[in-house]
Amino acid sequence: MQVRKAVIAAAGFGTRFLPQTKAMPKEMLPLIDKPIIQYVVEELVEAGIKDIILVTGQNKRSIEDHFDRPTEDLINNLRMGGEKKAHLLADAERIADMANFVYVRQKGPYGNGTPLLNVEHLIGDEPFIYTWSDDFVVSSPSRFKQMIAAYNEYQSSILCAISAKDEADYRRYGFAGGKEIKPGMIDVETIVEKPGSREMSPSNLATVSGFLFTPDIFGYLHQAQEDMKEGSELYWNDGLKLMLADHKRVLAYEAPGGKYYDAGDKLEYLKTVVDFALQRDDIAPEFKQFLKDRVL
Repeated sequence: MQVRKAVIAAAGFGTRFLPQTKAMPKEMLPLIDKPIIQYVVEELVEAGIKDIILVTGQNKRSIEDHFDRPTEDLINNLRMGGEKKAHLLADAERIADMANFVYVRQKGPYGNGTPLLNVEHLIGDEPFIYTWSDDFVVSSPSRFKQMIAAYNEYQSSILCAISAKDEADYRRYGFAGGKEIKPGMIDVETIVEKPGSREMSPSNLATVSGFLFTPDIFGYLHQAQEDMKEGSELYWNDGLKLMLADHKRVLAYEAPGGKYYDAGDKLEYLKTVVDFALQRDDIAPEFKQFLKDRVL
């Protein structure tokens, strides 16, 4: 079956960015002139995704407003700007037409497995992408397009992976281990959460940012939920580990040439802003000079 749907988990409180995120969702933090979540949506759309389901919580209304049609007040204001603002009006109208957006409020135990169970009735028996709202991978072709191509070839779940850069990564991410099928792709046999060091990790491939799941993940998540102890949290890899134990095929794949951006971390967010500013023809020259003057 074709991969046509995606789920974005966007119900978190964004506590690492408080007090900024007290009233504004972390997903709406700007990368120059676009919110972080728009980059995630654009990557999905570019890969051919038609239906995007956002699992949200309280204080997330601005996400819905952003992907809605522009208000009449904004349209009239931009029209009064003439040709100078015509491109801004076109951009504002394009956002609402990028995909079919569906919004679901998260309900259930804490953990990133719960959003999946919240949307099971909307996914049905189709393969789908599950991703976060504040990090992404930039590559060409896009990371999701490459993952969909891998799914079409192998007909199995695909985990987005990046190569660890330093020892700190082994304390931040989960790592997949298994037999290498080809460079950058392994047939997953085990997942180890935050192994702590290279010696304790099954490989150097960290699983981050986005995943392409076959619909049987739902049954395993239900099983994981039934096995939960009171007060425990439900995570997507609880279901994944049950899939692996049941000998379901899962691949981990690193998009060649991809660069991972974690805009959900303060320092990494600032690095992302700088990287994106330096790629903009309209501001890069002056910004680069500012950085040189500031640093040197």
